[in-house]
Amino acid sequence: MRTLPHAVIAALALSALAAPPVRAAVLPADVTPSQCIAGGGMIVISAVGQGGDGYTKRCEGGVHDGQTVT
Repeated sequence: MRTLPHAVIAALALSALAAPPVRAAVLPADVTPSQCIAGGGMIVISAVGQGGDGYTKRCEGGVHDGQTVT
């Protein structure tokens, strides 16, 4: 009995969607400035909005790349 190609593709797509993302489970939600620097990164401060509405601090590079710095 032959399996239809589109049925096989649909089964593979569903199995890929069911797998949990690995990166989200491994990295912490936020890091301290010393953790960012110790992990080989640097802290990047970016303005949010206009007229001094606020700013964000992110760790760029190293182990904690892309994480919020608290």
